[in-house]
Amino acid sequence: MGKYMLEEVVTKRQEREFLSMAKRLYRGNRNWVQPLDDDIRAVFDPAKNRMFEGGEAIRWIARSGEGDVVGRIAAFYNIDQAAEEEQPTGGCGFFECIDSQEVADMLFDAAREWLRSKGMEAMDGPINFGNRDEWWGCLVQGFELQPLYTNPYNPPYYKELFEHYGFQNYFNQYTYQRNIRVGEFNQSVYDRVKRLEETPGYRFDHIDKRNLEQVADDFRLIYNKAWANFPGVRPMTREAAQALMRNMKPIIDEKLIYFAYFNDEPVGFFIMVPDLNRVIGRFHGKMNLVNKLRLMAILKCTHKADRVFAIIFGVAPEYHGRGIESGIMHEFEQTVARGEIHYKTLELAWMGDFNPVMIRMVENYVCAHRNKTHVTYRYLFDRTKEFKRCPRLGVKRN
Repeated sequence: MGKYMLEEVVTKRQEREFLSMAKRLYRGNRNWVQPLDDDIRAVFDPAKNRMFEGGEAIRWIARSGEGDVVGRIAAFYNIDQAAEEEQPTGGCGFFECIDSQEVADMLFDAAREWLRSKGMEAMDGPINFGNRDEWWGCLVQGFELQPLYTNPYNPPYYKELFEHYGFQNYFNQYTYQRNIRVGEFNQSVYDRVKRLEETPGYRFDHIDKRNLEQVADDFRLIYNKAWANFPGVRPMTREAAQALMRNMKPIIDEKLIYFAYFNDEPVGFFIMVPDLNRVIGRFHGKMNLVNKLRLMAILKCTHKADRVFAIIFGVAPEYHGRGIESGIMHEFEQTVARGEIHYKTLELAWMGDFNPVMIRMVENYVCAHRNKTHVTYRYLFDRTKEFKRCPRLGVKRN
């Protein structure tokens, strides 16, 4: 029997081992928060993940000679997304591993060869088989901080495991933080707000939970304009937008979601939610009925969820440069000034280094500071092919 063995996850027992491996790996780490098992299971459920429409996924665990699970990985691809790249590109993710290059190489080899057999010519990792705002990137800075909900956390040695295998930095993703206090914006924010107030037609307000269908329609309209140029991003359907709002409804705080309007047309949004990682660590990965009720009670009756997770920000392209983001942030600050929210800090995740305009906005107007960095790596199967980093938004490759 070899030192390590690889097994495809096909049984319920193997799935449980796939999920529980991380719990043993991070035992004693006070910063790690155990993800919810159902959140990870949903990624690999064709009934819940639309990426299976034109795609496939596979999972493995690695065992030691003694039978202990010492690593795990998933590989996946979607034909539509693969075709958007210079070479057909799949992904690997949900990687966890002991500090062993041998085990990591075995897992990476399995993912690479499976993706090659499916016609892929490269793989990105560690990424998600789905939305980019979840389970995406290798943490390389910010190990001393608690991760946001569905954001990845890993030991420092993962960077070496990926890079020693041959993965290269495709792009960085930054997370920013700022205290939720009044008067801490750059003066230029208030100057831009003053100009907006002098222009008839602009309106900024938080949502009303009683009108989530209209909120979903407004969100979809802006999203499909604002994010259309992002690589790998599909237009959102009305059904998907409505489902998103229904799923979010239990944790929505009306005064954390803001829209901008011009002559009653939606032109921008800023969507924030209470960060569930402040609460769910005590659930040990289980979201049963009792824990759902506990979560609702904690969010409604206590201030334990004291951190806000900024999920997504968008402005319709034709309104860029007009200060829409300043108007939204100022409206949020007015809510804070009235004492209507109890949160202490705000974190904005997933600021790609390929989007310098957004980074400047967060640093100069939101006045947040960078506190975490994740890396999305790419591995080209043809090792003689020239590696190219992710192009900046608005810049087309030849």
